Amino acid sequence: MSYPAAQNWQDEPELLDLAAAPVPEYGTGSLADLLPTLVAGQGVPGFSAAIAELAPADRNCVFLVDGMGWEQIKAHPDEAPYLASLLGSSRGGTGRPVTSGFPATTATSLASVGTGLPPARHGLPGYAVRNPATGELMNQLRWQPWTQPKAWQPYPTVFQQADAAGVATAQVSSPAFQTTPLTKIALSGGTFLGRMTGEERMDLAADRLAAGDRSLVYTYYSELDGAGHRHGVNSDAWRGQLMYVDRLVQRLAEQLPPRTALYVTADHGMVDIPFDEESRIDFDEDWELSAGVALLGGEGRARHVYAVPGAEADVLTVWREVLGDRFWVASREEALELGWFGRPGECDERVLGRIGDVVAAAQADAAITASRNEPNESALVGMHGSMTAAEQLVPLLEIRT
Repeated sequence: MSYPAAQNWQDEPELLDLAAAPVPEYGTGSLADLLPTLVAGQGVPGFSAAIAELAPADRNCVFLVDGMGWEQIKAHPDEAPYLASLLGSSRGGTGRPVTSGFPATTATSLASVGTGLPPARHGLPGYAVRNPATGELMNQLRWQPWTQPKAWQPYPTVFQQADAAGVATAQVSSPAFQTTPLTKIALSGGTFLGRMTGEERMDLAADRLAAGDRSLVYTYYSELDGAGHRHGVNSDAWRGQLMYVDRLVQRLAEQLPPRTALYVTADHGMVDIPFDEESRIDFDEDWELSAGVALLGGEGRARHVYAVPGAEADVLTVWREVLGDRFWVASREEALELGWFGRPGECDERVLGRIGDVVAAAQADAAITASRNEPNESALVGMHGSMTAAEQLVPLLEIRT
């Protein structure tokens, strides 16, 4: 048996192995597979049960808590005793999480949930991506600059198809989300019911579940994510929000009508990024990383890098040399072949130009910030987007009646 030679202090840092990156479980255990599995069990045509561990139910409810990763629930049993008691129920009683998809970010994940498609097909492959038609960055969470929603994401939602098949379908969320483009292209179908408080949403979700012999209800809570971004996932503010979510889940569970399966999940987890130069690499102040780059998209832990035409290979080389020991740095072609955005070979043609020439996903507790162009995002404490367990793994807690 031979051993590798000891590394000399002058040696280059070892690059992360792209093939070892923990890619999402598209097709068997990702957020994109959840609704197709549920409606297949309700007899909606055109769908099959992708998550094999889930048993059919006449009434299905999905409660998505923004920013509540699997690792965060496991780390806070005192703040979330009810959620912690359900960990063993996750993914059909296997006690396993599912994966959010890449990037692990809200716009991408909600589109995956609502369409039942991976990012390479629904076409929201990041927080901010290039619009090939205009050459501008398109923020897919805020929908800026304005882009025709159905042209950007043309597929019907699972909710629309379930509603057309006679399933009583509803979304119960904040009234502020009713008319947003993201809701229209990802979460529309059936009846949207806006309620301000978490308690009102839980009560109404239970009522809507009972409204039909077959029903599909989606409800959502966003404030946990906001507390994590502003204060971090170890802050008192975040812990307080988690305690509140724990009570909401129990409130909903206690009101479920017969023949119901409730699934509590999330769009991503989160990590806190230290405020030092080693952990926060400022693209706007780094001449090496910015050389040959026309646009910087994505977000701190999952960057899409769009090169000046002809500079793609040079940009990839430099980003690997500078960041490759802390980030998985791949070309667009490599990322697609490795299954970052969907299973290999299933990327829609219209989506290709939205994905960066170079894609960088953080493995360490680090982020690529942009202090001048993204001052608000660069100041966040908690971040997400990459494929680490803290960001990528989300619960699929189950309660059945």
